[in-house]
Amino acid sequence: MTRILIVGGGYAGFYTALGLERELAPGEAQVTLVDPLPYMTYQPFLPEVAAGAIEARHVVVSLRKHLRHTKVVTGEVTKVSHADKKATVEPPVGDAYDLEYDEIIVTAGAVSRTFPIPGIAENAIGMKAIEEAIWVRDTVVDNFAKAANMAPGPERDRLLTFVVIGGGFAGIETFAEMRSLATALLEEHPAIQFDDVQFHLIEAAPRIMPEVSEETANWVIKNLAERGATVHLNTQCVSAVDGVVETSNGDTFASDVIVWTAGVMAAPFVKSNSDLPVDERGRIRARADFRVEGEQGILEHAWTAGDVAAVPDLSGGGVGGYCVPNAQHAVRQGKLLAKNVAATIRGGEPKDYYHENLGAVAGLGPGVGAFRSGDYAITGFLAWLLHRGYHGYAMPTVERKIRVLMDWIGGHILGRDLISLTARSDSHAFFRRYAARPKADASKK
Repeated sequence: MTRILIVGGGYAGFYTALGLERELAPGEAQVTLVDPLPYMTYQPFLPEVAAGAIEARHVVVSLRKHLRHTKVVTGEVTKVSHADKKATVEPPVGDAYDLEYDEIIVTAGAVSRTFPIPGIAENAIGMKAIEEAIWVRDTVVDNFAKAANMAPGPERDRLLTFVVIGGGFAGIETFAEMRSLATALLEEHPAIQFDDVQFHLIEAAPRIMPEVSEETANWVIKNLAERGATVHLNTQCVSAVDGVVETSNGDTFASDVIVWTAGVMAAPFVKSNSDLPVDERGRIRARADFRVEGEQGILEHAWTAGDVAAVPDLSGGGVGGYCVPNAQHAVRQGKLLAKNVAATIRGGEPKDYYHENLGAVAGLGPGVGAFRSGDYAITGFLAWLLHRGYHGYAMPTVERKIRVLMDWIGGHILGRDLISLTARSDSHAFFRRYAARPKADASKK
């Protein structure tokens, strides 16, 4: 059987594996998927997880449960030697080992792209993983509980100040959803007033959300301002040492919650520890049919898609001529990639990927959204409904769609769940506190 190795279980990797299970006949190929996590995360819902609007487990999809005919390996691919057709896998426990393959599909995705700003690595957090969204939610909830018992002063101000760096879709959605969470928490903490809570978004460009029109972007800024959240344009973060954010405009904000959403970059190992050809941004060079493009033409038996890949955008709408790194492209690329790999195994020809952007939609908290498709733009409640409708439909698997839908219905009827579970970070603490211990043997003193 042809041995197919998929590196990465995000959107593109998950849908490629799912598609191969449907396309290939039993015994035609052996598919192995390697990812450090046993689940894929539906990242567009992370802001709602951070706001307590969706249960965290409901936006992740178990790889083993839904990929019944794929061998799922929990581990990290740290090296690819395509010349030898081997990938080095580092498991959570035990020694690293090599996996041999006949066809490799690299869909390793992207990670947060940061700059060497003092204090960012130590004090900021991203919004790329479910664990990050959970931490933000729990910390915001805990900070309100702490501040409610404190007298006004710098320490209390720090607890109630929240900073997001980056004004793209991810940053604005996270910022707006966090603001909605804070507003809900005010009802539980009457000792805290609306004006006590500070929200600051820092964006280096002269505008936010380049995917929508300037008119829509300005509406979003105005809406956020009315809700007590400030957007700082043409502003850079120059330091975050000890959690004190300093901007290029001379402002300073001391905060326990600094969320970094200022861009992404392709999984670093493909540039530093593989022999696959990459472009100047570290993305794997690809043709429109997802075959890897080498210096001498097609690199046989190597495929790529998703955020880690520089896939040409034949619709002409991509930035720099390439598909932008978003879920809309990754999901569709994964589905076609599975068909292309299956076709070449059978001696056929792969098809080029072509997809015109359906538009951009952002959720900005309950009842507030922004949508744009071509020259058509909508803001407010209707855009919020479109956001929930689109992402509810796009959420992988019927099981997860139902769970997310029930979260939304439950939240509308019962209100959002504002319970923090930060104690889980030291799950043994309660048991250790009261556990009996053997008495010291006096004879040994």
